[in-house]
Amino acid sequence: MPELPDVQLYIDAIGQRVVGQKLTAIRLASPFLLRSVEPSIDDVVGRKVKGLRRIGKRIVLELQRDHFVVIHLMVAGRFKWDDAPNAKIPGRVGLAGFDFESGTLILTEASKKKRASLHLVKGEKNLADFDRGGTEPLEASFEAFKDALTRERHTLKRSLTDQRLLSGIGNAYSDEILHRAKLSPMRRSGQLSDEEIARLHQCTQDVLNEWIERLREETGDDFPTKVTAFRPEMAVHGKYKEPCPVCGQKVMRIRYAENEANYCPTCQTEGKLLADRSLSRLLKKSWPKTLEELEGGR
Repeated sequence: MPELPDVQLYIDAIGQRVVGQKLTAIRLASPFLLRSVEPSIDDVVGRKVKGLRRIGKRIVLELQRDHFVVIHLMVAGRFKWDDAPNAKIPGRVGLAGFDFESGTLILTEASKKKRASLHLVKGEKNLADFDRGGTEPLEASFEAFKDALTRERHTLKRSLTDQRLLSGIGNAYSDEILHRAKLSPMRRSGQLSDEEIARLHQCTQDVLNEWIERLREETGDDFPTKVTAFRPEMAVHGKYKEPCPVCGQKVMRIRYAENEANYCPTCQTEGKLLADRSLSRLLKKSWPKTLEELEGGR
């Protein structure tokens, strides 16, 4: 799922191409994409784009006269840009084409589960309904970050990715942030000292800003075509059994629901292995608790 750095990259690229341009048409290839009834497509077509913004992981096109196009890419949604107006929407993965005078913004979703969504909205008051209330991590002071992190009793992994607490962070960048901060993903937010929260706050902002700049440099003036949660430069996310770039220990993971957490036992958990629910339930007392048990047997 595209997260804050990826969404910001899309906002930059789309904004460069469509701000000041008239939205001339919205062509739907999938009737399930549009999740709103009012205003209608006819109500928003013909208006110029005033700007773009982000609400959590959603991308918002702000149009004239207080109208908005709100798009959530979910897991597999991606954008493509074609300089040709009224460009063809791809047959198998194409969801919609947004036509402008300068070209076509194409929305695709390479998944059997069509989860991406499009809402058309009138008025800032109605747009606010899409804000789940999470604190913006790049704008948050230490106190604001601490309040969001400790508002509910969760693991750090869940607290970082809960859009009601912190906005825009997902599975991939939470792994990177926690590795940088040298904190276990399963540590409880209420157990952290102020020094640890300050470290996590700083690492959150550093990791997100570094990746925004890295992606901008990588893309340049081109439209982003490699938006992915798995990148070779990442420290632990998607790096199961690969060496940690800090200590060389193999990266481990735990899986739960549809997500997973990747971590370094040496850097983050003092050598302890976190329990994977499925395997630990299967192996019970045979489940290794430390790296020594894992590598050498009991």
